[in-house]
Formats: sequence, C-alpha cells, structure tokens
Amino acid sequence: MNTKDFLRLGVPLGEATRRATDFVSKYILGGGDKSRLHEEVAAIVANPSAFVDDPLRKPFAEALLKAPPPPRAEPVSYHQWGEGLEHEAVMQMERACLLPVSVAGALMPDAHVGYGLPIGGVLATENAVIPYAVGVDIACRMKLTVLDIPVRDLENKPDRLARAIETETRFGVGASFRDRRDHGVMDADWSVSPITKQNKDKAWSQLGTSGSGNHFVEFGLFTAHGEIAAKTSLAPGTYLALLSHSGSRGTGAAVCDHYSKIAFNQFPDLPSELKRLAWLSLDSQEGQEYWNAMELMGLYAAANHACIHKHIAENLGATVLLDLENHHNFAWKEKHVIGGVERDVIVHRKGATPAGAGVLGIIPGSMATPGFVVSGKGNPDSLNSASHGAGRAMSRKAANEKFNWKDVNRFLKQQGVTLLSAGLDEVPMAYKNIRDVMAAQKDLVTVLGEFMPKLVKMAPSGERPED
Repeated sequence: MNTKDFLRLGVPLGEATRRATDFVSKYILGGGDKSRLHEEVAAIVANPSAFVDDPLRKPFAEALLKAPPPPRAEPVSYHQWGEGLEHEAVMQMERACLLPVSVAGALMPDAHVGYGLPIGGVLATENAVIPYAVGVDIACRMKLTVLDIPVRDLENKPDRLARAIETETRFGVGASFRDRRDHGVMDADWSVSPITKQNKDKAWSQLGTSGSGNHFVEFGLFTAHGEIAAKTSLAPGTYLALLSHSGSRGTGAAVCDHYSKIAFNQFPDLPSELKRLAWLSLDSQEGQEYWNAMELMGLYAAANHACIHKHIAENLGATVLLDLENHHNFAWKEKHVIGGVERDVIVHRKGATPAGAGVLGIIPGSMATPGFVVSGKGNPDSLNSASHGAGRAMSRKAANEKFNWKDVNRFLKQQGVTLLSAGLDEVPMAYKNIRDVMAAQKDLVTVLGEFMPKLVKMAPSGERPED
C-alpha cells in the first residue's frame, strides 16, 4: 500500500499517513497476511479508539485520533494520461483533488513534480484561484513564427541567424535591456495590484527578454502537414521558423510570491502537504487583485514574445507568413460539465496547453527533438487540455550529475543541432520521449505540423532556473 491507497481509505495527510506507512511495514515484517492489509487499515480508520491498546496498531490509531479532519473525505475524480508517471507527481494531483474548492482535475502525460500542483496538472476549482497552481512563471508562453527566409539559410547563413537571436533578446536571471523595447502593454493599468505597480519599471526593462531555466529561442525547420491549410493561411510544406518559450519574468514571480504568502496565511491549519495549494476566494479583494495581476502578466508575457519575434524578423528583413501562440501556467474562467451538470469553474493549467475543440497550440520537445503544432479535440475528461511539452525525466540536479558536454555535443552534432548556450540540466536526455508523450494524448490533440530545432539559444550554465 502507498499514500494514494491511504488517501482513498480516508487517512488524513501528515502524521497519520506516516504512521500508516509504519504500521504497514511492521505488519508485513511481523508476518501479517498481506491480503488483509486493506481490510486492516480500513478497520483502524473506521474506529481508531478500538485499537489504542494494541501495541502494533496504537501509533497509527492515536495519530488518527489527533489528526484534523481532512479537507475532503476523498479526492474529487481526475483522469490521467500516460503510463509510468513518477509517483510523487501523481500524489501531488491526488492531494490537490482533496481541496474543498476542487471540483475536477486531469494529469497530462508530461507530468512531473512541481510545487503544489504537479507540472502537467490541470485543476478546476469553484470561485477560487490557487497561485501555486498557476505557477511561479505566470503565463509562460509558446510562440511560433514562420518566416519567408529560405530554408537553406540554416546551413548557409547560421551566423546571421545566431546574431539575430543574440542581438534581439537577452537570457539569464535579471536579464534586461538598457535601451528599452516599446509595446502597448506598458500603457495598460499596472495599478491593478500593488506588486505590478511596484514592478512596472522592472517589467519594462525586461520586456523582450527570455530569462533562464527551460526558456529558449530557436530557429528550426517547420513542416506543415496538409491539415494545417484548413486551420491557417499557410500552405503545406517545409519552412524556416522561429520558436520561443518564456513567460512574465521577474514581475510574474513577484506576483506569485506575494499572493501565495497571503493565501498561506489565510489557511494556517492546512496540512503541510497542502500548504502550497492554499487558495484565494475570487470574492475577496486579494483574490481579485491576484486575478487582475495574473491577467496583466498574460498580456505582458505575450508582449515579451511579440517583441522577440518582431525584432528578430526585422533584424533579418523577413516577412512573417504565420504566427501561433498559447499560454500555459495560467487560470481561465470556463464552463465545464462536471458530474453531469454544467458549471462555471476556474481551470488552472500548470504546464498544460489549452486544447479546446479547434484551438491551436504548440507542444515543444527539447533542444534536439521535435515540437508540434496541434489542434485541440476538446476532450471533456482533460478539461480541454493537453501536455505543454515532453516533461522532465529527471531533476536538474540529476541531469547535472549524469551528463557531460563531450557526450552531449556529440549527440547534438549527430542531430544537426547548433547550441549557442544552455545548461546541462536542459539537455535532451533530461526529458521524456516527446513522441511517446504525443502518442499518449492522441485523444486530446491533432498534429498539424512538426518543428525540428536547428539553432538553439538558452541561458548559459550556472543560471538559476526561472521556469
């Protein structure tokens, strides 16, 4: 038995769960009948007072008697895509579904451990927003631009393309422009929250920058399939394209930090395992401030990408043939049928791509594996969502310890990829197989095109990740 089984039996999080694990271990080591474990645990949960004089069961029973009542007796239902997801990511989803404001959830095939809600987690709540279920990098975003530059320039003029990236954006924690970019987003109302108001100048200095972590700007080959003509103005074929991934930079992180602390303080009795899932009611001033700040960060993240793509295209004298984009790390007010009843809910997609019927999105792989332009199928079980990428197969620490640049550079050369800069924690081997992830969500999206990276720029080694 594991924590998921205990939760389903009504064992509260915290000390009671730990004592349940101890009981199971001692029961098995003592020669107990494994086939009776479920029955044994259920009996103690049902009537802990009856077992306080039993030496084996006493610690578990006493922990149950002392435990505060769980937010829910059992988690709300959720659907999972993909096999072999790491246990703790699944448990984060289980715990999120215990919240009293939760009404439904979904777990995407790229899921891995995050803060509070797993990356790849989708959670619908009632009239409440959870800052950590949106994420630290609010409105992290993908943008693809197809340009009229000849495909052969990837081989014949790579230096020109590299200079355009390195001239027109900035990478790294705190990266900024001395000569600031212009965009209408800076004319928006930045007083919607004291945090956005305080950080407006910083946000302006960082406008058009890319940050660190898993954020990138890259040129590659985009192969548009036949189905794309019905959805866009682009004819099928192979093109040179620019793909970027970044979010709301330091200001988005400041918004998350401020409102998460307010949420934490509102629910001091939440079990430690649920603390990072503390929520803000949308009827409260704080909830409205956060929501308005989040919406502003959505506009700001889009403006970041707009500046990057505009300035790179202008640097190269290129014409844009097509551009596509989408958020993840965001919350939306949507209507969904849950339990047979249509409800107004708040859908958090933390590292998940909106995939309503006909909605276009971008799902990247890694620096040496393909990304995909997709059209959503509007699957209600996923709350109209899909994965936001391949998903990490290991932690950053593990990747730094396992890989070396000599082997990685050899692999990248074999794949025809030129890497301008990146950290070892972002190498392709640190990620899941994107084709396996896409195969696991065929019922969520239709693939319209495939992007293969060829010239990649990320923050250099040693930078703190901001994703």
